[in-house]
Amino acid sequence: MIIPVILAGGSGTRLWPLSRDQYPKQLLPLSGQRTMLQDTFLRISASPEIAPPIVITSEKYRFLVAEQFRQMQITPSAIILEPEGKNTAPAVAVGAIRALALEDDPLLLVLPSDHHLEEGPELGRALAAGAAAAGKGYIICFGIPPAAPETGYGYLKKGEAIAGMPEGVFTLSRFVEKPDARTAEEFLSSGEYFWNSGMFLFPARNVLEEIKKNAPGIVEACSEAVARGREDLDFFRLDPDAFARCPSISIDYAVMEKTRAGAMVAADLSWSDLGSWEALWKIGEKDERGNVTSGDVYLHDVESSFVRAESRLVAAVGISGHVVVETADAVLISPRERVQDVRHIVSELKKKGREEAKTHRKVYRPWGSYESLVSDGRFQVKRLTVNPGCRLSLQKHYHRAEHWIVVRGTGLITREKETITIREDESAYIPLGYMHRLENPGSIPLVLIEVQTGSYLGEDDIIRVEDDYGR
Repeated sequence: MIIPVILAGGSGTRLWPLSRDQYPKQLLPLSGQRTMLQDTFLRISASPEIAPPIVITSEKYRFLVAEQFRQMQITPSAIILEPEGKNTAPAVAVGAIRALALEDDPLLLVLPSDHHLEEGPELGRALAAGAAAAGKGYIICFGIPPAAPETGYGYLKKGEAIAGMPEGVFTLSRFVEKPDARTAEEFLSSGEYFWNSGMFLFPARNVLEEIKKNAPGIVEACSEAVARGREDLDFFRLDPDAFARCPSISIDYAVMEKTRAGAMVAADLSWSDLGSWEALWKIGEKDERGNVTSGDVYLHDVESSFVRAESRLVAAVGISGHVVVETADAVLISPRERVQDVRHIVSELKKKGREEAKTHRKVYRPWGSYESLVSDGRFQVKRLTVNPGCRLSLQKHYHRAEHWIVVRGTGLITREKETITIREDESAYIPLGYMHRLENPGSIPLVLIEVQTGSYLGEDDIIRVEDDYGR
């Protein structure tokens, strides 16, 4: 049995303004209709040997992750919440400990959730070859033949072909972190080096032994964090105090650079870690002038550019080699070769406490979502969408009153001691300080327009008395 361990806790900002701290790239549909997290599991799920995954993520993404698996009608073996990011070695250790509680000695397939990877027979061949070698105790990494002298990727140097193993399985001669440009050129021309895909396959017991041998503090802290952890709805919460004592280190440094059991499977796949808008331009379907577009986009005399519209018409004239990305509250414009510098913009936005660095206007909640439409001093207008069968917490506000107008569906409102049903074109008023709750008893999404008025309209003015989601 192969148990995928999907790493879904990152909060990368190199794809800002689409990817943000509260809604990172792995939860977005960047290269198709499905999100990157969904693609990560679905591309390998056809094999009968693949078990439901263990997903390692952050507290702030827990409901988004759960909802994306619910949409696929897949129940993960576990969704494990890290109290804080500790890099990939602790995540792998936690995944291995949890997997061993499910199976006697499973193979773990560690997968980043934010990479683009070509589906097809070659992927199946590479996984089968890796499973055969991992079954013999090897610690497997997957190498991608380099298409260019990239300095943003780690590299693997293949050794000798391993006798008795399927074609394409080699000893791991050398594990190299991101090289400079000259070294990357040498790696490319040698034909001996491969990009490190970040995917690994190994027996759960073996990798724990390797981590214990090379970084013993990780296994000790993670074992305690699991033992003292607790179930919470659909999630498993690691004990924060125990996990805080865990060293922060990647599986590359903790194991792969030191192990004598390392092996590499050469996988001739189209692969990218999608670390920038330039990377998305490279993998995107291009028009006759080399442009990649998404959304409501009109171009005139434009070439070799990436233009993405999320919420409105975007028109471009006479540009070449540029990236233009529009969202409801921010627009990025950059030459393609400078898109990595978006990190400086994000850094400045964070310093100034700007919401655009953290979240979008549309904010997802376990019950649905809300979107800010107008905000002006003492009033604010939002659109709320409540999923069928879901309800908000029983709550009150000290600084604002609310007026709800239903535009689609049926809402059931608790207001102090009374219960009210409101339908399309009907409304309800929630005075300041009143205990209240909104739920959707119907079979279609409930959509309301919410008008807030008061002296303070921040999201922290919520006093929850009862909550289905344990917030």
